[in-house]
Amino acid sequence: MDLTTLLGIVIGVTLVGTAIQLGGSVRSFIDIPSVMITIGGTIASTLISFRVDDIRNVLRVTRIAFTRRPPQLASTITQIISLAELARREGLLALDNSLDKVKDDFLRHGLQLVVDGVDATVIREILETDLEAIEDRHKMGRKLFDQMALFSPAFGMIGTLIGLIQMLRNINNPSAIGPGMAVALVTTFYGALLAYLVFIPISGKLAVRASEEALEKEILIEGVLAIQSGDNPRIVEEKLRAFLPPSVRTRVAYKKGAGAAGAASATTAATAKETAGART
Repeated sequence: MDLTTLLGIVIGVTLVGTAIQLGGSVRSFIDIPSVMITIGGTIASTLISFRVDDIRNVLRVTRIAFTRRPPQLASTITQIISLAELARREGLLALDNSLDKVKDDFLRHGLQLVVDGVDATVIREILETDLEAIEDRHKMGRKLFDQMALFSPAFGMIGTLIGLIQMLRNINNPSAIGPGMAVALVTTFYGALLAYLVFIPISGKLAVRASEEALEKEILIEGVLAIQSGDNPRIVEEKLRAFLPPSVRTRVAYKKGAGAAGAASATTAATAKETAGART
């Protein structure tokens, strides 16, 4: 689980709640009609703006913001280099026996195309089309949250207007104006809190995750094409290491001669090294 997303929301809610408690009663910020207007209106407008299938797909993509870890690029490159050595030593058809050991569906698909003898240009087109489809799904997820970030403050303002109208009906009672105004402004508070503490941050996290996944897929595409062209494993390593920042390049832990048999252990070592580096 990505603790930063959950931790950020918890910290934000806690600090806001504490500030409210220090300034007065939390009960004055709890208003069921305001919740109904803000949240209900945001959900209704979202349903109008998007198809049901889009919303279902977005719910799946949303889990990425809370559960997906950043890709282990060093371990991915290590695995590709080992497969490149296997293909160079035993031929491309030898990769067929190693496909079951490849956990990444995108990489397995690319290697299967290589084994099937598909032309390099066609392989690139197929894999880049897959990447574009993945990016489109992420864009739809971000678009939905961006729209909800627009809707929630708007419905908060609508709730405030409703509260003001109801308050003005009792304008002859001065003692009711203050409490009525406070309740009217609660809906604006709800809308702003949802937009700037939930919807916009989640959209931003999805953008980060989409960028990370796109980089990983680009590395896989170049790796598959390098294997298909029969490049020397050392050249493959240099090509793929160029995608990494200098601080991460040293985590590519591959020993020549490991081949398919040592691919899993080399990848595990690279993953452990990269994870340890990410924690520091």
